[in-house]
Order: sequence, then C-alpha cells, then structure tokens
Amino acid sequence: MVIVEPNEAACLFKSAQIGDGKAHNVTGFMPTIMAGLACGEPSMVSWAIIRDYVDMYLSCEDSVTELGMRLLANPKYPDPKVISGESGAVGMGVLNLLLTDTNYCEIAQILKLDANSRILLISTEGDTDPVNYKKIVEQPL
Repeated sequence: MVIVEPNEAACLFKSAQIGDGKAHNVTGFMPTIMAGLACGEPSMVSWAIIRDYVDMYLSCEDSVTELGMRLLANPKYPDPKVISGESGAVGMGVLNLLLTDTNYCEIAQILKLDANSRILLISTEGDTDPVNYKKIVEQPL
C-alpha cells in the first residue's frame, strides 16, 4: 500500500519520515491543485491504523497529478475513460512515473512492480473543478 500526497501538504509522509509513531502536521501555505489533499493535518483516527500497514509514503508535484488526469481521460483502446479530478488522479500519475521513468526504477523495484503486478488505484473524486479539469486533460500527453 502506497500513500501519495502533494509536496506542499505531505503530512503523512512527514509523520512517517519522523518515525516516532505520532501524526505530524504540515503548516504554512500549501499551494497545490490537489485541494482535497491539502489539509496538512493527518486524521488521528486513520493515522493510528495506516501507520502500521502502509508500505511507502510518496509526495509529488502537481505535474504528476496532471499527468494522471490526462492518462485517465485519454486511455488507450480498449480501456474506458475515467474522469478523475486533481486529488483522485495522483495515483495514476505516480504509477506511470514508477513504470516508465528510470529515475524511479528503484522505488518500483522496492514495491515489486513489474508486468505481473496487480494494482488497485483509488480515485477519490471526479471533476470537482470542471474548468480546470478540462484545461488539464486537453493538454497533450
């Protein structure tokens, strides 16, 4: 299981990195299009559960979620189109980088990602900002 957050609001990543078992907040300005993930404060209830079961925490730039949105909105045949907003599509963007960018091959190896992997991505939202969604997905891959 991998948790992905925006760089500016990566409170779960920070909590795991500190490694004392406690939840830690991220404070200050959190400029990210992933508004649904920009709280900067872990849920105390969920942190107590996920901290013991998550294999990796990643944080990323907005460009990664934009890539995920474009990939889901413009799939290769016969895959169906998936309308996923900024916070929901980040998993697809990260997965694409892990599998196609040699800069991330070490992470892919740690997660044992290969041609035989079965992957479940959870998209947490649709196009909650239709104007921005359209602007992002119409850009070329």
